[in-house]
Amino acid sequence: MGTYDTGKPGPTIAFMCEYDALPEIGHGCGHNLIAAIGVAAGEALKEVIDEYGGKVLVVGTPAEENFGGKVSMAEAGVFDEVDVALMVHPGNENGVGARSSALMPLKFEFFGKSAHAAIPYDGISALDAAAMSFVQINLLRQYIKPHTSIHGIIKDGGEAANVIPDYASLEYYFRAPTMSYAKEVSEKATEMVKGISEANGTRVEVSEYECPYEDTVINYKLANLLTEKYQALGVEEIRPVNEVAAGSTDVGAVSYKCPTIQGNIKIVPDNIGAHTKELADATISKEGEKGLVHAATGIALVALDLLENPELLEEVKAEQEKTLAKLS
Repeated sequence: MGTYDTGKPGPTIAFMCEYDALPEIGHGCGHNLIAAIGVAAGEALKEVIDEYGGKVLVVGTPAEENFGGKVSMAEAGVFDEVDVALMVHPGNENGVGARSSALMPLKFEFFGKSAHAAIPYDGISALDAAAMSFVQINLLRQYIKPHTSIHGIIKDGGEAANVIPDYASLEYYFRAPTMSYAKEVSEKATEMVKGISEANGTRVEVSEYECPYEDTVINYKLANLLTEKYQALGVEEIRPVNEVAAGSTDVGAVSYKCPTIQGNIKIVPDNIGAHTKELADATISKEGEKGLVHAATGIALVALDLLENPELLEEVKAEQEKTLAKLS
């Protein structure tokens, strides 16, 4: 983490950076550009913050894709004294924030007894328990609330067709607009799986195989500020806050600690999605460079507004407190 402290009283502004890449594709999620945006914004604010007081942080946040670096950092208190955290994600649209789904990742491991498939009555099939659980969890989908999703795979199911498998496993993601409901759905699924496992004569172990992600708390005052800055910079077709929660991100953990914004900047056409080679290539193109400048300037100017107008910062923090009170 890079820190510049003026030594004078004032707010602490954090610019978040990401940098993990994807296997084979490389930076198909644009984390290299996110890192550059955060560093550039931090350097820009450092040039003027002495006039106002406070601190600038450039926070490197590893392992966003699977292991939730921001979650561990939030739990460790990295953001406890931060007044506002900002970042921008590259992609196929310009935007000022979006809700994200809470995520509960569960692994179900089934333990049975192996036997030759010609004498299956001497064994207990872990795969049967996994397959029945997979079907039962699928049936749960019709009873869950809107904007909630369940998706999973049979991770292990045996090695040979002529052997009754003594081990099988399922991996699932349970997503919902709030963590409380994601947990509720995952707990229902767990109870189903335990019942099936018992009926089948197997033993089941349930674990979180990846880091759970909180949903993202939206701060509309920050979103409005970034909209103004984007417009002043000539950024076009700016999408307002996306109210429908979709994917999940570890930014959610930060958003429960302090007012947070994750904007978007367009560097690829509408038909190019995330986690693609095309987006990876775009991060080091002219469009990527243009997006970097717009995004870094935009969030640096938002931070400057908050330094220049303490009352505005208090409004941002008041909205945060009000929103968290509603969610609690």
